[in-house]
Parts: sequence; structure tokens; C-alpha cells
Amino acid sequence: MNMQEAAERADSLLDEVFAEIRPSVRWTHGPTTTGRCDVTRRRVVMTVVSVERRGSLLGLVDRFWRSRYVIKAVNRDPDVPAIFAQTSDGFGVSLIIGGKGQAFFEVDSPCVRKSEVVAPASKPNGPDYAGDEVIPRPNVRSDFWSVGAP
Repeated sequence: MNMQEAAERADSLLDEVFAEIRPSVRWTHGPTTTGRCDVTRRRVVMTVVSVERRGSLLGLVDRFWRSRYVIKAVNRDPDVPAIFAQTSDGFGVSLIIGGKGQAFFEVDSPCVRKSEVVAPASKPNGPDYAGDEVIPRPNVRSDFWSVGAP
């Protein structure tokens, strides 16, 4: 597997988890980064996820990943909760809830053959911040996910 193939595998892992989130959330691509022999794809949730709904999002993702992957760690910190898992083929998947409840999904590849990596083929289902230096805080409201949020 080369870096481009690893990036495509990472994209498919992200697609799978986002397909499980109901009701759906709006997201944008985060930066793709490459190392000496690895690649990382990121997606940033642009839907406001209220404090009251963060546990629902984490629980949903946790159950889905536990049914498929090995859970490596769970951070139960109330301010920055996170889940870290690994696929059977060595990809690391994570969900971290950051400032203002913004959810960050990341997939890290194992070491693969060096190659060029192109931007993800999928289009975000929310505001597109591709190429922007900074992705703003969540700015899309949801009747479900944003309940109780200011």
C-alpha cells in the first residue's frame, strides 16, 4: 500500500463512521498531513454539539468502533473527551471533542510506501473550509445535536 492508497482507506473509514451518526452532522475536511511513511486524514464537525449531546455522539461512535476495532484508550475528561481505536490493518482512528464541543475525527495510517497524496475526493456536507488557514468553531445548528447549546 502506498500513501495515496492509505489516504483513500482513511477516507473510507471516515465515511463509515459518519454514515453511522444519526441524525447526521455537518463536517468539513481538516488538513491532510504526511510523514516519512504515513498519512493522516481529518474531518472537523461543523455542527454545534451541545454539552447535553456530547455523550450521545461519543457513545454512538464508541459502540460502532468497538464492533469493528480494538479500543486503545478512552479519555473521560469532561472538557476534552476522546476515543482512540485501531483497525485490524493498523490504522489509528480517533474522535476528540475540543473547544466549544467541536468534534475532530482523525485517521492515521501505518507506515506505507512513499507516494504523492491528493486531496480527498469526497465533498464536505457542511461549509467547505478547504485551503483556509483556520477552521472556525462549529457554526451549523441542529434540532437534535445542538439542543441546549447557547
